[in-house]
Amino acid sequence: FPFPFQPYRIQEQFMAALYGALEAGSVGIFESPTGTGKSLSLICGALSWLRDFEEKKQQEEARLLALEGGGQEGSGQEGGRPLASGEPGCPNSSGEPDWITAFVQKKEEQDLVNRLKEEQIRRKKREDRLEKIRHNVQLKYAAKRKRAEEDETKRLLQLSKEILSEGAGADELEQLDHNEEELILAEYESDEEKKVASGLEEDDDDLEEEHVTKIYYCSRTHSQLSQFVHEVQKSPFGKDTRLVSLGSRQNLCVNEEVRRLGALQLINDRCMEMQKNKHEKKSDEETEGKKRRVSRAVCPFYSYEQMQFLRDEVLVEVKDIEQLVTLGRETKACPYYGSRYAIPAAQLVVLPYQMLLHEATRSAAGINLKDQVVIIDEAHNLIDTITCIHSAEVSGSQLCCAHSQLLQYMERYRKRLKAKNLMYIKQILYLLERFVVMLGGNVNQNPSCQAVSQTGTVLKSINDFLFQSQIDNINLFKVQRYCEKSLISRKLFGFVERYGNPAPAVKTNKENQKLTGLQNFLLTLQQGSDKEGPRQSPPAEAEKDQLRAASPLMHIEGFLSALTNANEDGRVILNRQGTVGQSSLKFLLLNPAVHFAKVVKECRAVIIAGGTMQPVADFREQLLSCPGVEPARIVEFSCGHVIPPENILPIILCSGPSNQQLEFTYQTRDLPQMMDETGRILCNLCNVVPGGVVCFFPSYDYEKQVYAHWEKTGLLTLLAAKKKIFQEPKKANQVEQVLLEYAKCIKRCSQAGGQMTGALLLSVVGGKMSEGINFSDDLGRCVIMVGMPYPNIKSPELQEKMTWLDKTMPRAAGQAPSRVLIENLCMKAVNQSIGRAIRHQKDFASILLLDHRYTRPAVFNKLPQWIRERTQVKPTFGSAFAELRK
Repeated sequence: FPFPFQPYRIQEQFMAALYGALEAGSVGIFESPTGTGKSLSLICGALSWLRDFEEKKQQEEARLLALEGGGQEGSGQEGGRPLASGEPGCPNSSGEPDWITAFVQKKEEQDLVNRLKEEQIRRKKREDRLEKIRHNVQLKYAAKRKRAEEDETKRLLQLSKEILSEGAGADELEQLDHNEEELILAEYESDEEKKVASGLEEDDDDLEEEHVTKIYYCSRTHSQLSQFVHEVQKSPFGKDTRLVSLGSRQNLCVNEEVRRLGALQLINDRCMEMQKNKHEKKSDEETEGKKRRVSRAVCPFYSYEQMQFLRDEVLVEVKDIEQLVTLGRETKACPYYGSRYAIPAAQLVVLPYQMLLHEATRSAAGINLKDQVVIIDEAHNLIDTITCIHSAEVSGSQLCCAHSQLLQYMERYRKRLKAKNLMYIKQILYLLERFVVMLGGNVNQNPSCQAVSQTGTVLKSINDFLFQSQIDNINLFKVQRYCEKSLISRKLFGFVERYGNPAPAVKTNKENQKLTGLQNFLLTLQQGSDKEGPRQSPPAEAEKDQLRAASPLMHIEGFLSALTNANEDGRVILNRQGTVGQSSLKFLLLNPAVHFAKVVKECRAVIIAGGTMQPVADFREQLLSCPGVEPARIVEFSCGHVIPPENILPIILCSGPSNQQLEFTYQTRDLPQMMDETGRILCNLCNVVPGGVVCFFPSYDYEKQVYAHWEKTGLLTLLAAKKKIFQEPKKANQVEQVLLEYAKCIKRCSQAGGQMTGALLLSVVGGKMSEGINFSDDLGRCVIMVGMPYPNIKSPELQEKMTWLDKTMPRAAGQAPSRVLIENLCMKAVNQSIGRAIRHQKDFASILLLDHRYTRPAVFNKLPQWIRERTQVKPTFGSAFAELRK
């Protein structure tokens, strides 16, 4: 394998196993600890396979074309005489006459040859074009100059139009100005009535590329994807790989007017509306004799030539998302669409895994997984991610607010709306009304003032929910499709922005007077929410933020979409709390495999990779066995770490300094003696461990309780003498500041010397610091896990998931599937937290697991291999402390 430097032995093993899995078309579960060069192994292993696969494919094409060329001369003579094998028309074993079978076979071969020839021409054309751009800098400047001239021409034309129109008077239709005209829903035609045309203005043969085998690489965040792209740039494949980075409009849009909307759904809707306006404008220009509508905004960054240029620039050189956005601003072309038009010719497509795992998003992005390769990196939370993407929750406040907005929108524009739009709006209003009734409320009253008579949580199957809410006669598929295609939530948002804020002057006609109800409703909602908690910002700012937030209808669209899942795959949770506004409806997906199965079925091979994949049983049983993936097709690979054995000291500690057995169950962990023992262990450790110590607690509540107990007993003062104490904040925007102060303190102590040797960070499992944060070197010389972070078994969602597993999954090794799920969730959280310590080859740290239950084989075997093979079990604190001192 080509590699930028001498690879580690485990990297060579990883690449060989990956190559084999791709060649065999397997589903692979690959584990390689952080710091072992996993990204580079994935790049070099996968792209080596792709290079060899493409070479073999082209050799096969050349052979077929050579055969076809060589057989041309004799084909005419062969076709004119009867076959030697028998009489003409004599049927063969399949029941068809021989001459028909021969003709069909010849036709298929000829079609294949013709297709290969066309693909060769397209490939040659694309390669020549990219080569020309790569080596001809003047071409780039010529294109930029041409665009600048076009912009100037457009500006002058616009100026002349404005001068001519001055004093002519605006043509008003029903006294609506230009901005309000944009709030009217266009005439809606369903998919059965009309095939919506999409894409570029002109037909472009180059977009119909030959079939290029692709690798789709997915990771969790845009920063992880950028890091991966930089690794590709540094790799031996950096110059020759056609790579495309995909992202959301929020990350890739360069139109400042659209970016200012802030919320992702608003940006999506506004962008789609602008493309729709462009097509409508074009059809209006082609239709003569019709009265032109007021012109609607179209995106200046979206045109055929701009897209063509940006697409080629993307394919010529590997670029990450930031470089793509910069290029889009320079060339005045949309990176969001430009990157999508480059997909057909790309070899490596880099994208967030939410985009790949959600079928509708995948389809909208133009991603076709047929016979392609998918690599999902950082996949330890894959099951949770799929569940989260396909689950949805709406509050009573959102339902009432959406009903009020939509009702007044309909009243305002009733005369302007077509019959089909009115029909769907009335259906949505009815759905919202029934949803509020299910929460025990009335849609016409303020949700913050309506008390719920029967509080509690109720779970229902999808069918039961539809029947009991009396909406089973409505086609939710059609309603959801209407919401998506008509952009109604975008129009509603514009309507609320225009009339929801009492500040701007509103014309005092009869219809506008009706809108005061909406203003009053929004204000009472604001006042109602103030009672529930302290105001974080001044009244004017809070009001502005509320109106800028996404329309509540957008959240409801997600809930409607979730209700179209199969009855057995999910549950609806009715959570009735205090008031209707505080209550909520939630859809919980129970079977993530049903959505992942589509990916596995279409792809040639799927690789699920991560630094910590243990326990892998969840992936096998919940994602792969359910959709019927053959066990023989599943491949597992796990390797050790590159650090020397002496650089890590994992210890399972069974008892503390005063011989108190360590068992942090719900019954015992609140005992004063257990909290005292934990404090004594930390005091002893802080005396000998330099730099930073990170201590993970099972929950925020327990961490707070232990901290208060230590404060009362004086243990906190003893700890603070050696280490400055930091606590993980609950708010995400404060995490960075705490980490910065923590790092500064450790650096200061290491340079200054003295009694204080560093810092102690009290963190929470599953919190902001348990994954994605690097406590490398002095930031994490010791990581401590207090107890076993079992999930809250009383949670209705978890109980329903356990019941579902016990019904659908076979018992493994005599254990109920629900029990296995609980242990797996616990150990996944543990593995992610303790994995924060060792981040590169020369790093070193000790890891302490404080609970004797970690010695149980069912638990111990779920630790990562590289930690498990070096773990020492210490029954007494003295023996553990002696090892730590060494």
